[in-house]
Amino acid sequence: MERKLVSPVVIDDVQPIDGADLIEVATVKGWKLVVKKNEFNIGDHAVYCEIDSFLPVREEFEFLRKSSYRKMGELEGFRLKTMKLRGQISQGLLLPVSLLEGYAYEIGEDVSARLGVIKYEPPIPAALGGIAKGLFPSFMPKTDEERIQNLSGQYEAFRQHTFYVTEKLDGSSVTFYLNEGVFGVCSRNLDLEETADNTLWKVARAENIEEKLAALGKNIAIQGELIGEGIQGNAYGLRGQTVRFFNAFDIDRYEYLALDEFKALIASLGLQTVPILDLQYTLPASLDELLTIADGVSVLSPQGKAVEREGLVIRSTDRKISFKVISNKFLLNER
Repeated sequence: MERKLVSPVVIDDVQPIDGADLIEVATVKGWKLVVKKNEFNIGDHAVYCEIDSFLPVREEFEFLRKSSYRKMGELEGFRLKTMKLRGQISQGLLLPVSLLEGYAYEIGEDVSARLGVIKYEPPIPAALGGIAKGLFPSFMPKTDEERIQNLSGQYEAFRQHTFYVTEKLDGSSVTFYLNEGVFGVCSRNLDLEETADNTLWKVARAENIEEKLAALGKNIAIQGELIGEGIQGNAYGLRGQTVRFFNAFDIDRYEYLALDEFKALIASLGLQTVPILDLQYTLPASLDELLTIADGVSVLSPQGKAVEREGLVIRSTDRKISFKVISNKFLLNER
């Protein structure tokens, strides 16, 4: 599912912030946003820009220059991040719906392209970027889970299910596949050529992943998080690089392997999964409580150092439901 960075929304709630005279907090879906007092009312339409949006340099966005100006390569713009204002977490930006004046919008529609907004992508180290052979292949899905805030309307229904929980690691997404006899290595968005200096390919060769997948005798992909030296500051204090896996995908059936089958497959390949924290998990009473639970120390913290985990990924054992819960503590410290 492609992420909707900008969409028209309905304001679900507006509440005061203790000790603040000029600002208040609005709720949109499951997101909390600090807004000017009396700017929005419950039931109003507005334009919501998610965190990680990269807004273009345009007059209507110039108010962001002091707090959010960044460059992405040679492109100038304004990056939206998680912030805390007067003790209140704020995630994203609410804009007046007049920004879409003259356009017959629908609530929830993706209007990113109309406003020139793209996703902010941090600089990729040369050893991870590589040379693109093509875009991410269409015979398997990318690895980006939906955030729970965007599924807040389904939260009560989700509470009827039992899930398993894994730690979301702070690394770089990688997919290894074998399809019709062709082995490939992908970053989040690209199918990469094999080069001597590309870390993703070097790990593939060091782990003999092509040979291991070929021995399975089927078209399959395994997806994981590359962690270690040279990756996201190496928070886990590792030497070299390694991959911890969280998905296995049957290309011919076009479906993810259920939990038990996935664990058995990764073990049979002599590889490791991401940390599995709970195999019988039910969601707490509220989304706010779940967001608090996402904060915590990583299982992979090096000895003597507590590393804030990025968050949790929560999936049903049959893989019909899955979403991520990113730690607000982690986001507030994001580079």
